[in-house]
Amino acid sequence: MKRTEAREMLFKVLYETEIQKDFSEEHIDLFIKNNEIEDAETVEYIKKSVNGINEHCEGIEKLISKNLKKDWTLDRISKTSIAILKLAIYEIKYANIPFKVAINEAVDLAKKYSEDAAPAFVNGILASVVAE
Repeated sequence: MKRTEAREMLFKVLYETEIQKDFSEEHIDLFIKNNEIEDAETVEYIKKSVNGINEHCEGIEKLISKNLKKDWTLDRISKTSIAILKLAIYEIKYANIPFKVAINEAVDLAKKYSEDAAPAFVNGILASVVAE
């Protein structure tokens, strides 16, 4: 599986965990089984990333909140955008993915899975995070 496809699967499991508030190993394993992900590299990437995002969640959420417009909170952002932002910020800050790659992939996910304004919103938040 290509990295873009693996990232899309990672986004989907993050969205699920965001909705269900379940970051357990069993939940991740069930997602992998249900989506018939058999490539060992992809499975490792997904598990490592979900665990890393969960581990650094507080810091990632603070970065998102800090870069929101005045009077905006995390609760006001769609779960889709939150999952995309968490994924991209994790990749930029903790997984050593070049920020241009992470932002481009995040904007592509927003175009595919979110509302019309989401790509610009995601791009703006990530650009602010990188500028710090």
